[in-house]
Amino acid sequence: MKTVFLALAAALATSLSAAAPAFAIDEQNTSRGASLKGPGVAAHSYDVVEVYNGRKTLGVEEFAAVYDGAFYRFASKANLEAFEATPAKYAPQYGGYCAFGVALGKKLDGDPRYSKVVDGKLYFNVNDAILQEWLKDPAKQIGKADANWPRIEPKSPDAL
Repeated sequence: MKTVFLALAAALATSLSAAAPAFAIDEQNTSRGASLKGPGVAAHSYDVVEVYNGRKTLGVEEFAAVYDGAFYRFASKANLEAFEATPAKYAPQYGGYCAFGVALGKKLDGDPRYSKVVDGKLYFNVNDAILQEWLKDPAKQIGKADANWPRIEPKSPDAL
């Protein structure tokens, strides 16, 4: 088990340094505390209604809403209205942090391009390699992340 964990941790570190795009702090995917200047832009400006439906479409400033301390942008008025009607349906789990990272007790910036809807909930991961690892047993990973989230949610990523 320890060998598997170390191998996954090494894969995560390698893939983070090699493939993860660099995002500005105010465009971080996190719902809370994304910026010291105020609410950040959630989901790297991707329209979470589109992402939920399997499309990767950027939102625009014209169609925006604040939810759980972050600005969400949408590609259309219809998507904005859908989000406003049921924001918890479309908002990513764990404040937009990487679901695999949360399962490991870490807060890593999730990327909506590497997302999956499981049991009606939207999960982000940091890159495709991590998403593929997470998809091997999403129920197990979600269980671990759900158990870790109450403990790590109030902490900054640097504190973990």
